[in-house]
Amino acid sequence: MVLLGGAVFFEGSEKKVEIVLAAGGQDLRNLERSFWDDLVAQCKATILSHISNQKMQAFLLSESSLFVWNDRIVMITCGGTVLINSILSFVDIFGVDAIDSIIYQRKNEYDPRRQESSFMDDVAILKNQLTGVALRFGHLDGHHNYLFNLEKKYAPAANDMTCELLMYQIQGPAADVLRANQSAKNIRELIGFDKIAGDFAYDDFAFSPYGYSLNGIRGEDYITMHITPQEDSSYISFETNIDLAKENVAIIEHLIDLFKPNSFDLITFNTNLNIHTDYLKGPLYRENISCGYNVSFKQYFKQSNLQLRAIKL
Repeated sequence: MVLLGGAVFFEGSEKKVEIVLAAGGQDLRNLERSFWDDLVAQCKATILSHISNQKMQAFLLSESSLFVWNDRIVMITCGGTVLINSILSFVDIFGVDAIDSIIYQRKNEYDPRRQESSFMDDVAILKNQLTGVALRFGHLDGHHNYLFNLEKKYAPAANDMTCELLMYQIQGPAADVLRANQSAKNIRELIGFDKIAGDFAYDDFAFSPYGYSLNGIRGEDYITMHITPQEDSSYISFETNIDLAKENVAIIEHLIDLFKPNSFDLITFNTNLNIHTDYLKGPLYRENISCGYNVSFKQYFKQSNLQLRAIKL
């Protein structure tokens, strides 16, 4: 963390990659722990803890999370991490021909000057080894999400879907609690996942002076949440591969009501999620990307007449 205008600043905005191996390839869950330690170290993060079941493993990182199934990984990192390095290391080890799909996402940062690379820098490096397509969802002057995908014929399974909720400038009692020194137990009880998400096994960590990460797994399903509560740059992400529409789980509405963000983004892969909210709907961006996923990016804004003061830098 660094100081910005006298306050502690941390870049919560994340980078994410999903890599899928071709059928018949190596079972990733059989790899030694040292492999994952090394892969995470490539992006300048470390593994804090680990949980597993018969279907998957979940690693809680110093900056976000790593999930491992038999044939794929999902890795999410924040702060000043350099996720592109971990991606290149993975590709070098397994080889391009052994990989069916790569989707790399990068959220625009609060302070991109503190990053070692930009998304376009990362794409230039990836294109030295891979044939892929780069897209931007959202307006360049507002919240937006970049995406690069390997341009290779790929057919996702019918139940292969993801929902990502990104919340900005949280407010209210829950935000005040998160900005105080809290235990992981207290924060998990505040969020209430045990009541709304079902029988997941959880692993979580509270950072000092504040900040929180949580992983939850159930069979092949996962949920993950990362909280950066700093008042000038607050950001919360939640992600899951649960079919929220089918299970009728109102997690998204619950989190919005709890944290009361000024705005939020909803990103979905291969699912149409209708949420009930009083927020104003912004633009909808939708694209059938070349590796078989239908991706949507929706923006929502709070109705407010609040006048804000400029922030001293």
